Amino acid sequence: MIIMKTDSPPEYWLRGPVYDVPALLQPVAHALLQAKDEIHDMMGDFPDRLLWERPAGVASAGFHLRHMAGVLDRLFTYAKGEALSSRQLAYLAEEGNPQEDITVAFLLDVLDAQIAKSLDQLTATDSQTLTHSRTVGRLQLPSTVMGLLFHAAEHTMRHTGQLLVTTRVVLY
Repeated sequence: MIIMKTDSPPEYWLRGPVYDVPALLQPVAHALLQAKDEIHDMMGDFPDRLLWERPAGVASAGFHLRHMAGVLDRLFTYAKGEALSSRQLAYLAEEGNPQEDITVAFLLDVLDAQIAKSLDQLTATDSQTLTHSRTVGRLQLPSTVMGLLFHAAEHTMRHTGQLLVTTRVVLY
């Protein structure tokens, strides 16, 4: 007999469709919302003073939070067929630099805002454009709208897992 935990909701992909997100982009929305939930759970009591700790030389919790927000912003920009702005390039240059005055709450707010912006873009994405060509970065590497959006979700979940390990090691 399988006993399920009933004190928490199922993962996002088991909660049904995300309102107004095209069917083919539901996995992207589910992954972003799942990451948001997991990140808030793990960072709820995380002390600000440990944000920039790098156990065994791995990336800090602060980096992961900043990087996820930045990657979503950049990849969703490319998905729209746009080039990165000077603001986005400056953010990219600063992602890994420790900033002692930044708090966990601030980084969560930034990430939440970027996830909300990303979800808004998903709802506005015409499914007919998913296979349209897009280019990435200075080298103009080839991708598609769908490739960029799915990679944004996958990359966010990858860093969510890395953040989980980093926070556990730093705390214990």
